[in-house]
Amino acid sequence: MHMLSHLRVLLAAILLGTLSGCGTLYLAQAASGQLHVLNARRPIDKVVTDPSTPPPLRTRLMDVRAARDFAVTELHLPDNRSYRTYADIKRPFVVWNIVATPEFSVEPKHWCFPIAGCVAYRGYFKERNARNFAATLASRGFDVTVGGVPAYSTLGKFADPVLSTMLRYGDSELAAIIFHELAHQLLYVKNDTQFNEAFATTVEDAGLQRWLASRGHPDLMRAFLDENSKERAFIELFADNRAQLKQLYASGLAPQEMRQKKAEVFAALTEEVRSLQRQQGDHYYDSWLKEGLNNAHLASVATYYECVPGFERLLAEQGGDLQRFYAAARELSKQPRAIRHDRLCQPPVPHPSGSVPNPTG
Repeated sequence: MHMLSHLRVLLAAILLGTLSGCGTLYLAQAASGQLHVLNARRPIDKVVTDPSTPPPLRTRLMDVRAARDFAVTELHLPDNRSYRTYADIKRPFVVWNIVATPEFSVEPKHWCFPIAGCVAYRGYFKERNARNFAATLASRGFDVTVGGVPAYSTLGKFADPVLSTMLRYGDSELAAIIFHELAHQLLYVKNDTQFNEAFATTVEDAGLQRWLASRGHPDLMRAFLDENSKERAFIELFADNRAQLKQLYASGLAPQEMRQKKAEVFAALTEEVRSLQRQQGDHYYDSWLKEGLNNAHLASVATYYECVPGFERLLAEQGGDLQRFYAAARELSKQPRAIRHDRLCQPPVPHPSGSVPNPTG
């Protein structure tokens, strides 16, 4: 059966009521949203040769095509139909993801789905629906954040397109997104979002450095390394505070006292983030500061980055050879979750004073 036929059958089954409960509407919007994305696809080769294609779009898609080929020949990522097509979906993001944690926890709530297993976020194809669900969670006492996502992977189940939402980013970021999403197709462990995202992030960074080197762009390489250094300063800051809060939440204090100390930690963290942004001339986290930092923000950072240093060590142990790295990561993925996390994911120890260090020195 054709892949679109599979999806239409799923959508019809949902709408006919073969599923029940609140999950029905959620799966219906997911199937409908995925169908819209797939129906919007056009082969990149045809878009490039179409006389009506605006020259800037043509140039960017030609670069995408080259990066996609590089992903196969040099990064040894899957050679399939994914990212060989283009879809203009006419909105700023393809999905809005919700991350939620209990009031006194830095561990994200998980939701379970048939293909992806249990993941640390829940996505909606319409922002309004995401924010409505987030409001429901907040009313139940959860810390919540909602963020737009430019791309996602169906793990090779469908031929994922390059989306117009991905073109909002620079050429380097666009190539990085493709490498990241293809890495999910190469290796994905059900029920372990931290492992999956850190693996894909490591492949993304290593792949982008090799891509920029192959293109002879020393200026872009310097920009990437500078941006990477700035990003890691924030990651360390968030990680240190997450460890501090984890210790606080395990302290057994009365809820009112714990709530007050939690507020003090986040007030101090907010000032640290503002200070670091001023030092770096960056405003990336302004939206988080505006809505108010909470456990969910720290959980989302940890999901993507807490295990990255471990994967980077693993890549270094393989002499930088990506194929050997993939094999080593695949072997680790076969281990129980506790063992692979002990090997890869070591969160920082909070400072005894409870103070937040200045990551810039």
